[in-house]
Amino acid sequence: MNKICIFLSVFVLASCLTNTSQSPEYTKIGGRTFGTYYHITYLHPEGKNLQTEIESKLQEFDASLSIFNAQSIISKINKNEDVVVDDFFTQMYVEAVRVSQHTHGAFDITVAPLVNAWGFGFGEKKRKETPDVAAILPYVGFQKISLQDQRIVKTDSRIMLDASAIAKGQAADVIGELLEAEGCKNFMVEIGGEISCKGLNPKGKKWQIGIDRPDEILLEEQRPLQTVLSLTDCGMATSGNYRQYYYRDGKKYAHTINPITGYPVDHNLLSATVVSSSSMRADAYATAFMVLGVDSSLAICNRLPDVACYLIAEGEDKNYEVYYSDGFSDFFSNP
Repeated sequence: MNKICIFLSVFVLASCLTNTSQSPEYTKIGGRTFGTYYHITYLHPEGKNLQTEIESKLQEFDASLSIFNAQSIISKINKNEDVVVDDFFTQMYVEAVRVSQHTHGAFDITVAPLVNAWGFGFGEKKRKETPDVAAILPYVGFQKISLQDQRIVKTDSRIMLDASAIAKGQAADVIGELLEAEGCKNFMVEIGGEISCKGLNPKGKKWQIGIDRPDEILLEEQRPLQTVLSLTDCGMATSGNYRQYYYRDGKKYAHTINPITGYPVDHNLLSATVVSSSSMRADAYATAFMVLGVDSSLAICNRLPDVACYLIAEGEDKNYEVYYSDGFSDFFSNP
């Protein structure tokens, strides 16, 4: 998941219903948050525009988990300030630990020092030389922090947290919960490519979500779709290495950092899309699978009843190879 936010473009293949006095119209809103964009489509029983409430909630979330907000809870933890965490942070932490355990440390919110050292994080973008990984690894590891009395306890003051690989998905869930509380039974929330959806789209069908083909040469708006999913009452997230990377001395360095080795991943998996009961969970596993590669990801995914994945890898002659977990075919959209 940072992952400085790596995501695939989302296409909501729907049009608004005709407005009548008996049938409220779907509302579409969008804006910026967390250094990315959000797009939300929803049906309010009274046709209410909820953008003010949504942006207020996003600001509240930002004050908890944004690594780019110097006054956020997570930033204060990184500066070793004494701070009590809120419900957003606690929810993130509990889920992050669970995913870390299930993926044997492939997902790890303490990866921040490594991400920063490789020039992808919230620190200064130093990319001219290879960092001293051996010197950083001793203060990376999810087992080296704990949540005690609403405070994060570190075994080393140099430990820093980065929730970017789980927070955008969590934010999509949070806005979905807000919409439900307002009486909305049909909605799609997309924040930086992470999805939370419920009910039906304006055409009365499940939400149609497209996944880009992971072509690093083409611009986002030029990339063809690899496939289209038909989703409802779930979360979806995609992570990939075909957008954020850099070259140095002819070698490509991907933004996904393996928390165990300390180095950027170097395998043929280009993107991982995950569908789960929550966007937060999907976000975290998508990041973990980008660390693990195809075989390990499928093995783990097929053991988890609440997680399904769709993987695109680079095969021979630069062709794309597609792999997906048991049952994922249920999400493919029928023409």
